[in-house]
Amino acid sequence: QPATPKGTGQSERDSNRSAIVCEPSLLGSPYIPVDSWVYPAVLRLYSLAYVDQVYLGMRPWTRASLRHMLEDIDAEIEDANTYGDSSVGEAQDIYAALIHFLRYDAGMKCLTNQGNSHVESVYTVSRGISGTPLRDSFHLGSTVINNYGRPYESGFNNYSGMSGYATAGRFVLYVRGEFEAAPSATRYSQGLAQALSTVDGTTFLNAATNFPYNQATIPMGPIGTTTDGRFLEAFVSGRVINHEISFGKQDDWLGPGLGGGMAYSNNAENIYSFRINRVEPLYIPLLSRLTGPFRYDFLVGSLRGHTYMPNLANPGGSNPNLPNVINPGDPWVHVEKISFRPTDNLEFGFERTVIWGGEGHAPITIKSFLRSFFSVTAPTDVAVKFGPTDPGARFGAFDFSYRLPFVRNWLTLYADSEVHDDVSPIDAPRRASWRPGLYLSHVPDIPKLDIRAEAVSTDPSSSNGASQYGHFMYWETIQRQGYTNQGQLFGDWIGRQDKGGQGWITYHLSGNEWLQVGVRNQKATTYFIPGGTTLNDINFQVVKRIGKDLEINGKFAFEHWKAPIYLTGQQTVTTTTIQLTWFPERKISF
Repeated sequence: QPATPKGTGQSERDSNRSAIVCEPSLLGSPYIPVDSWVYPAVLRLYSLAYVDQVYLGMRPWTRASLRHMLEDIDAEIEDANTYGDSSVGEAQDIYAALIHFLRYDAGMKCLTNQGNSHVESVYTVSRGISGTPLRDSFHLGSTVINNYGRPYESGFNNYSGMSGYATAGRFVLYVRGEFEAAPSATRYSQGLAQALSTVDGTTFLNAATNFPYNQATIPMGPIGTTTDGRFLEAFVSGRVINHEISFGKQDDWLGPGLGGGMAYSNNAENIYSFRINRVEPLYIPLLSRLTGPFRYDFLVGSLRGHTYMPNLANPGGSNPNLPNVINPGDPWVHVEKISFRPTDNLEFGFERTVIWGGEGHAPITIKSFLRSFFSVTAPTDVAVKFGPTDPGARFGAFDFSYRLPFVRNWLTLYADSEVHDDVSPIDAPRRASWRPGLYLSHVPDIPKLDIRAEAVSTDPSSSNGASQYGHFMYWETIQRQGYTNQGQLFGDWIGRQDKGGQGWITYHLSGNEWLQVGVRNQKATTYFIPGGTTLNDINFQVVKRIGKDLEINGKFAFEHWKAPIYLTGQQTVTTTTIQLTWFPERKISF
């Protein structure tokens, strides 16, 4: 802080001190959970061309970042109204809903330095399921996706909890916890568990039972009733020059898609991690004239639910160069992403995920982390791959979103992609997995209606001319359950060597209320799952507010699936979900 000139009055000194303390780059702000209605709302505003500096491929955003995105929207709406743009009413509705969401932040030149706490939401989710649902994103598929790895079975399920945060200057404490209840289930037989273990290459048998070891990725029955409490998110963070540095359990979603994220999503339980996130765009003279402003994100943490098993290739351990491990327990993961906005209409980003270490394999040290961080080539020596100098399983991702010329406020084209053991999908497009999408922000003469469609495939069109039998995307020789946390994929729900897609038609009642019809398809090749799998789903959703602070979210899904390896014939599953959420008005200062 610069010295205050002699003779300056107390009130002026206090004003100067307040102005420095109130600098936005010094103040903490909580993240917005990735399953919030805020993200599709802002994505719609962007596609309607009312906001520009939005990083669609890097979520979550902080409340302060959202406020900055909306700073100039008043003028944009006024200009559109002047020229009679038919979408202006939709933009006004969304803007009003977002301003109400930011009612404690919007309108201030900076977030308050005074410490405060706020109960963000209180909710209960009741879910009834009939039939036999799937809950196995690593193999056969999932009836419920992008749901934080919550347990669910046939019958009545419930999740009740609350979220809130406390801030003090640059520091934030955020907690989102809930109580979860799900019925018991029979689940997979020992024979099916054996077959899926063979698919994964984890077929070592427990000598005491002569059956496969229990694995988080294979829900072998019987499964008992779930009555448990857990944190979905719980972290502390500090703001340092437009960076949020945090530690704990926190959300992430990397990619512009609505239905899934190839590199990272909320399909699995969040991991505990250390994170450095550039939450505001960075502009570097000269460089940013070419790339535009950019953001970057980094996290590192430990995965859970990985099985430690003897090395099948070397069960006796006769070769000292091959450790007696083939599927190490609980490896670590680090993720890096950078996204650029060279123009208002184009965003593109690069991401890298590395899973390394684990029990009986490479130790988790600074040296092994740096080796995994800087290595860009795959080991060719078997002794290296199975030894302590293995750099880990590496995955590279690329995504973009582009408001198309001549229809800027109508059509947005985007794509998400990821590849295993190549630097980027750009240099190996035929070996990559893809999720392209197209979004129509409003329909002519029906401005409240929008349409979105996404295709997705993890079955590359070329992979040395042969199928990989599920041993490529989201799988790796050492980290065979690598891209999972607590048994569920933390990438795209589509899984390994699958194809499918999603579509949505949404009629917007207001900025945060809508009626929606959606469809989903997933199909695994017979090269991966013997007999293949097919899943088709049609779902209906209604989101309505009672007043401004009580939300009713109802969803009904009707699903058919076939997986001959599991159950014969076509299975029918219905899922009815009703969520009540209260967003309290009161905020407490201290």
